[in-house]
Formats: sequence, C-alpha cells, structure tokens
Amino acid sequence: MKSPIHDEASEAHNCKFAKRLWGAGVGLWHIRVLKELTRSFRFSVLLGDLLLLNGKWYVTHTGLIRLARRKHCAGIHVRVIPGFSDSAAQRWAFEATAYKSRACKGLVGYGDAEPSNVSALVHGAEMRVAETRAVNRALRKAYGIGICSVEEIGSVAESFQPSQESRKLPPQPANGNAGSSHTVRDRLCQVIRQHRLDPNLVKSYATDFCAVKTLREATREQVENFVQHLADWAEKDRNALLCQLNSYLGQKEGAA
Repeated sequence: MKSPIHDEASEAHNCKFAKRLWGAGVGLWHIRVLKELTRSFRFSVLLGDLLLLNGKWYVTHTGLIRLARRKHCAGIHVRVIPGFSDSAAQRWAFEATAYKSRACKGLVGYGDAEPSNVSALVHGAEMRVAETRAVNRALRKAYGIGICSVEEIGSVAESFQPSQESRKLPPQPANGNAGSSHTVRDRLCQVIRQHRLDPNLVKSYATDFCAVKTLREATREQVENFVQHLADWAEKDRNALLCQLNSYLGQKEGAA
C-alpha cells in the first residue's frame, strides 16, 4: 500500500508538470480533478497518461494500459464484429472484454473507426484505431474511469499533422563535447524523421522535459535522456506522444 507521503509527492509532481505544460490553461478545477485522478489511479502527466485538451482532461491508451498492469488485469479479449465491419470501406467495429481477475466475468467495451471519424494522419489504420478504442472503453469500465480517452475522439488529431514550414530540425545543443552532441542530435533527428514528429513541438517539449528555458542551457546528459524518452514513447504509443506534443500548439516557441 502506498504511503500518504508518496501520494502527496505524486500529486505535487503532476500539478507542477501540468502547469509547466499548459500554463494558464490549468485552472483550480483542473488541479482538483488532476489530484483526484492521481490519488485514484496513479496517473502520470510526465509519462503521458493524461492530457489537457480544450479545457478537459483525457486519459490516454498508455495510461490505461499502465493502470491495467498495476491492477494485475488478468487479460483483455478483443474480437472484430463482422456485421458492423467492412474491410473494403475501411470501416471496423471491435468488442473488447477486460478481465480484472481470473474470476471476473468481464466488462465489455465497443469501438468503431472509419475514415470519417479518424484523423487523416491515421487513414489506413482504421482497424487498429477501432481496436484501441474498444480496449480503452473496456478498461475505463473495468476500473471506473469517467473521463474519456483521447483515442476515442475522432477529430482532435487533425492538428497533429506537421506543416511543411515546421520541417526545420531543432538546433544542436551547445553544451557538452561537440562530437557527442552531434551524435545525440543525429539520433534526435532520426527519431523525428522516423515517427514523423513536428520538430518545433519536439523542441518545446524538450525544454520542458529538461527544465530549461532554451535547449542551449541543457546538459548533454539531459538531452540524451530526453532523446531516449522520446524514442521509447514513440515506439510504444505514437498517438499518445502526438497528443503530448500537440499540447504545445499555439505556445510561443523558445529560442534555442
């Protein structure tokens, strides 16, 4: 069982990081909800479990899967629903059943996806989107999570597509050995290209992650840790990472 001190530290960490990410967009009501979500489910803002979009909290697929692991979920069974699916039209519907324990009879959630209710960024991946939505709904039912998951929103990801003007790669950090910094920068550029990330949003996220005003102030170790974090998250759940990066849209970009 977690100690109250650990809970308070988690709440404080989440609130601090949320304010750094979303600034004035985080009001008193948001903080109250965030504290309750932290106490009840141990969600982490830093790890991308929660997102604040359009003034509302959303849980991510990453957060739900991490919660299921902590709760020792016995398993999730997913099946396609033939009568509501049409592969030729890229229309899919799934049923997911989450089993909280071996004795649990299962809690069911449904998810659907088609080109009209998913972002253009994921056109062609409607089947996977539908499966994710079904799993998310089943897990939200299983663990009593009342807030919606971001993957269930059909249009929010439209703004994730990087513009042509944002293709410029972030500058090289000034601190540390020049050769080593070049290697780290190459790795960062590789991750950005491989996962089609917006370099400017990545730069904004990096400054928050490293707790600096500009990337020039970051140490080589801080940048290396960020690049590894970014690469790991992109591999595990790119959609959640895109949501995280999207939170920086509209913010003033810091000078590097």
